[in-house]
Amino acid sequence: MKVMQKIVILALMGFACAAQAERRPQRERAQTQDGEPGQFDYYAVALSWSPTFCAKRNDPGQCASGRQLGFVLHGLWPQYANGYPQSCSTAPLPAAVRAKYAPLFPSPGLIGHEWPKHGTCSGLEPAAYFELSAKLKGQVNIPPAYRQPGAPVRASNADFVQAFKAANPGLPANALLPFCSDGGRFLQEAHACFDKGGAAQSCGAKEIRRSAKSCGQDSFLMPSVR
Repeated sequence: MKVMQKIVILALMGFACAAQAERRPQRERAQTQDGEPGQFDYYAVALSWSPTFCAKRNDPGQCASGRQLGFVLHGLWPQYANGYPQSCSTAPLPAAVRAKYAPLFPSPGLIGHEWPKHGTCSGLEPAAYFELSAKLKGQVNIPPAYRQPGAPVRASNADFVQAFKAANPGLPANALLPFCSDGGRFLQEAHACFDKGGAAQSCGAKEIRRSAKSCGQDSFLMPSVR
C-alpha cells in the first residue's frame, strides 16, 4: 500500500512539474514579446540617427545623397516596464492609411514593418496610431547642434541628455535615452518615453540599463548629415 501511495505521489509531482514548465515559457514570452493589443505600460518614440544607419546601408529612400537627414522616426513602440510586446494581432494596414502616413518615415517601406510589429500592440486603429506617432515625435524638440550637423559631433552620454533637457524644459529624468552601436562608438538612436496620455515619463529600468551599456564609452560620435 505504501509503495502504491509513493507511486501516486511521484506521478502527481511529475504532472505538476510538467504543467509548471509548460506555463513558465508562456509567462516569459509575455514579458518580452507576445502581447495583447493595448496591454502595455508606456510608449517609446524611437528616433534613429540617419547618418549612422546610412553608413552601413544603402537604402535609396533614406540614404540618397543630399537628403541631409538627422534624427528620423523609426517607430512608436509600446513598452512593458520590463520588455516589450510585438505582433499583437494580424490587423491589416489599409492602403489609404499607408499612403497617407508613409511620409512620416525616412523610407516608404518602413511603415509596412512598424504597423504589424509595433502598431498592432497599441490597441489603436492604424490611422490613430500613426497620428499619435506624428504627435509624439513632434513633441520632442531636437537640440540645435543635433539637427543637421555639417561635421561630426562628439558627445558624452551626459552631454547628450543635457542638450535634450535644455531643448525640452521639464523633461523627466531618464525620459530620453541614447543608444549606441559598434561597442559604443557611434550614436544609433534615441528613445523618448511617454505615458499613454502623451506626457513625457521616465523609460523603463531595463531600457535605462541597456542604454548605459550600449553607450558605455566616455563619448560617442554622431556622423554628419549628407
